[in-house]
Formats: sequence, C-alpha cells, structure tokens
Amino acid sequence: MEGNPPDGTGPMHVPFGHIVANEKWRGSQLAQGMQGKIKLVFEDGLTPVDFYLSSKSCILYITEAELVAGNGYRKRLVRVRNSNKLQGIVVVEKTQMSEQYFPAVQKFTVLDLGMVLLPVASQMEASCLIIQLVQEQTREPSKNPFLRKKRAQVSEPALLRSVQQIPGVGKVKAPLLLQRFPSIQQLSNASLRELEAVVGPAAAQRIHAFFTQPR
Repeated sequence: MEGNPPDGTGPMHVPFGHIVANEKWRGSQLAQGMQGKIKLVFEDGLTPVDFYLSSKSCILYITEAELVAGNGYRKRLVRVRNSNKLQGIVVVEKTQMSEQYFPAVQKFTVLDLGMVLLPVASQMEASCLIIQLVQEQTREPSKNPFLRKKRAQVSEPALLRSVQQIPGVGKVKAPLLLQRFPSIQQLSNASLRELEAVVGPAAAQRIHAFFTQPR
C-alpha cells in the first residue's frame, strides 16, 4: 500500500476490487455489512475521506449525528471538492431524526459544490450502495453513472434521487420535472409559472421555495 496523501485529498493506491476505509469505521455496522462481500483495508490518516473506491474516487459519509450536530461536515466536502485529484461522492444518512436537516445538506452538496449526493436510510443500506459503487469501478469511466468529469453534470441516478427529495416532488413528479428541466441548474432557475405547468401550483410553490429561500 502506498503512503497516504499528506493532506488527505490526493490519489490513494487501491488494489482492484478493494475498498480502503478510514480506521474510524473499523467494527462499525457499515464495515460489517461489507465484510465477506468485498475486501476492506483499514488505514489511519484518511481525513477527510471515509472510503476510497479507487485511486481517484472516494466516499464522504455524513452520519445522522453529524447532520444533526450542525455544519461541521461542510469543511470536509469543500476540501475534497477543491482537490483536482479526487472525485467525491457524498453519502448521507437520511433518517427520521435527520430528515429536517437534509434539504440544507442537499442544497449545499448538489447546488453549491456540484457533487453527487446519495441518501441512505441506514448504514446497512449504505454498505450495499458502496459495494455497488465499487462494482461500477470496473466499468469504463465514461459509462459509469456515478462519476462525472464536469461540475455542471450530475449523474442521472443521483440526480433523480436528489430531485425526489425536494419537498413536494417525490418519485412520481421527479421524472416529469427532469424531462422538462434536465439539470439541477435548470430546475433551480425555473420560474413558478414554468414549474406549475409541470407539477401544478401546490407542488410548484414548494419547489420554488426550496431553491429561492435562504438556507
């Protein structure tokens, strides 16, 4: 194993089919959910990264407790976003306790930073998702739906899930909105009248408020 990047945001050598995990996750439900299904290597000093899926892609995991505690997670996200060497995927625990804080982290991650965000209900669900992401690493980068090179482009599965989480949208209205507004940027710039034409006045009000009200 090569040495750790000095600031925690550089490329890490990850053996094919392995995950390099931050030592803090040893013994966790998340790590236990992956063991036996994929090879896990624990390393010290990976801050701000939680899991390396490959030498250049990583997971930043925000727990329920971190979300409820405030905005401390933002520094980690910004460090990775400002690194030209890493592609970060943000996984967030969206639970009954943390649900009220989710719109803020969604807006910060997707709109302000242009990063991919994937909500999970538990660490066991997250373990299944991370295994799936590692399997995606075997595909060509241009065909990998979870990674993107340009900031303005958010991967389609993550984009759909993010739009579904906007108040007033859900699984039915999200595809309709994305047919009319194919990116988060276009959706956030849509007028109230444009939104009403797609989802009706009640949902349009909630969506418009989500993008225009101060955090």
